[in-house]
Order: sequence, then structure tokens, then C-alpha cells
Amino acid sequence: MAQSLLVEEHVNEEPSAYAIAVGQLVTAAHYLNLDSSLLEVLKHPRRELTVNFPVKMDDGSIRVFTGYRVQHNLARGPSKGGIRYHPDTNLDETRALAMWMTWKCAVANIPYGGAKGGVACDPRRLSIHELENLTRRYTSEISIMVGAESDIPAPDIGTNPQIMAWIMDTLSMHKGFTSSAVVTGKPVAIGGSEGRMEATGRGVTVVSHEACKELGMHLAGARVAIQGFGNVGSVTADLMHKAGAKVVAVSDARGGIYNPNGIDIEKVIHCAGRDGCLQAYRQADTVTNQELLEVPCDILVPAAVHGVITEHNAHKLSTKLVVEAANGPVTPEADAILQDRGIMLIPDILANAGGVVVSYFEWVQDIQSFFWEEDEVTGRLEKIMRRSFHSVKEIAKENGVDMRMGAYMIGVKRVADATNIRGIYP
Repeated sequence: MAQSLLVEEHVNEEPSAYAIAVGQLVTAAHYLNLDSSLLEVLKHPRRELTVNFPVKMDDGSIRVFTGYRVQHNLARGPSKGGIRYHPDTNLDETRALAMWMTWKCAVANIPYGGAKGGVACDPRRLSIHELENLTRRYTSEISIMVGAESDIPAPDIGTNPQIMAWIMDTLSMHKGFTSSAVVTGKPVAIGGSEGRMEATGRGVTVVSHEACKELGMHLAGARVAIQGFGNVGSVTADLMHKAGAKVVAVSDARGGIYNPNGIDIEKVIHCAGRDGCLQAYRQADTVTNQELLEVPCDILVPAAVHGVITEHNAHKLSTKLVVEAANGPVTPEADAILQDRGIMLIPDILANAGGVVVSYFEWVQDIQSFFWEEDEVTGRLEKIMRRSFHSVKEIAKENGVDMRMGAYMIGVKRVADATNIRGIYP
């Protein structure tokens, strides 16, 4: 009896993020007829580092934090990936995010491999002094892996340009000279790129516009619901609003607001900045994050965390298009349901690639010590996002697969080709 209970408990476990990432790779490898030995290489991260480090708190106490840095693949260039400060950060998630970054860079056809890092912490519960201490010590611990020619960090959930500035300064102090190319997403004053803060949201907006054309509708006038109102979600809402879309719902970690007649995004951004809460905006009904996913709309943008659209709620969605601004917000089971329902999905490794594209631009500018104006950054970004969208669309159509598998086929093939050409050392 005890044994059967254990079996049942194991069967009911949700697959880990890394298991999902590997499963997606295996499916793409099947379509590509990839050699089994090469598949085995691509399944595994190149390097993993776990660090446990002490930080002195404001009250004089010492706390030990755990952090990670994972490099998945270096076949196409140095690895690239964000640093996440979140209580749920763990090694499994970091592995998955690093692998997704590999495919994302390859889909956009920029010369990077994938990496990811993070610290298990809640940055909202740390003072600015504690946050700086934590960042500098974590940076010191992972400095054996990162560098302008090896692995370039960037912002992610819970981190921002100021944190990137501390990372750059710490690594520069170790070297004895200023090295601005060691991290991207920095303030413009110390080598950051114009347009970087808006890049991911702008990329989401560009691919949404292209997807609307495929579906025979216009972004102007389309009803949009956005789960997550951080940097990506708020920028996406603002850009879509300016493009003429009707943003009917937005949410943050504490809940959301919904008005079928549309929301004044400028006022919502003001409320969120002033009061720290979307629900301070009074011209809308309050909704939960779960309810937001199910409001009637034309475009649904999950821009918060992974695993929010599952087999339990995918059949309740009332939308024509899902654009994954977050990493992994739709589970594989939900993918199948959305496909059966005829709901188009733009996968994360395409939809939110705008951030890493402009991070690449920033890295190039830092290396050259020659900086571009914002309109040049924006024009180059939009060109790459449109090109990537249509490349994925063509591959998906040719092979009779959905957009996610089309993107994986492009990304995995480019990395596999680079690995084959370079060979195995020694």
C-alpha cells in the first residue's frame, strides 16, 4: 500500500523546468533527425557553479545566500544571460533558463551561447546597502566564469541597471581597469545602450504586430491583456497602447485590473510608480492574475513567470494570440490544447528576444567604444525581430509544426551545426 502511494505521488509531480527544456530539445532533435551523440552534448550545460556566500546585513548580522551561474553552450560565441534575484531561484530553473537562452540567441542569429544566473533572495526585503553588498559578493564568487569574452550577464527578474553597474564596477576592480563590456543592461552613463530598457517590450510588440498580419487582424484596435507589469509588461503595454491597441487588462504580483473599454496606460504607469500598486487606478475592476488570463481579448501577453498557462486553464483562454513575453509561461500540455483550439502562440525564445538583441548591441558598442543613437538601435532591433519572426513562420509552415517547434528547429540546428563544424576537443 505504501509503495503504491509513493508511485502515485511521483506520477503526480509536475515536471521541472529543466525537464521541460530537455523535452523540447528532444522533440526538435527528432524533427531535425539529429545524431544521438550530438543530442546528448546539447542536453547538458557546459558549466555549472553553485556558490554559498556570506553578506553583512544592516543590523550587523551575517546571512548566507545561495547563488548560481550556468553556462549551457559556447559553440556560437561567449555565453549570455540574465541574473535573477528571486526567492524561488534554484539550480534546476537556472539550467533551463540557460538552455532557453542558447536557442533564443540562435533564433535571433546573434553570436552568443546561453547562460543564466541568480541568487535565492527577495530583493524587496533588502536595503539598498544590503543589496549592494550581496551583488558585489555574488559577483566576486562567479567572477571565475564571467567576462567580456566568456560570459556576459544582464538584468532579469529582481535586478536592474543599478545592479548591473555594481557588477561592472566589481569586475573592473578585480581587473584593475574599467571593463564596460563585462555586463549589459547598464545605465547609459557608464556604457549602457540607448533603447535597452525598452528592448524586450519593443520586441514583443514587433512580433505581435507581425503575428496580427498573419491572423488577418490589426494591432491597432486589438484588445490586449498583459499579465505582469514589470519592465517588460509595462513597456509592452505602453508601446501597444501607443500603436492603437486597446489594453483591457494588466496585473502585477498583487493582482490586476480589467476594463473591457480599455485602460489609460499612462495613468496606470503613474499609479504604479506613485503608489506601487496597479489597483490604485480606479477606472477598472480588480481581477486576480488567474482571472486576467481568461478575460476576452485578441492578444494575451504572459509577461510574469513560467508555468501560468497549463492544461488546467488553457481551455478557458478567450484569445486569438498568445505572445510569451516571460520565459516558459505556457506548459507543453497547454501548448497542445492551444494548438488544437487554433490559438496562435509566439514562443518565448522568439517573442522576448529583443532584450538579448539590444544587449548584444550594447556589448558591441562597449567593445568599440562607439555608441549609437536610439533610433539606430531601435531600427536594427525591429529588423532582426521581423526577420526572425518570418524565418520561424516559414520553417513552421514547411514542416507542419507550430511556431514554438519552428523556433526550436532553427535554434537547435544553428547550434548543432556550429558544434559539428568546430568538432569535439581534444
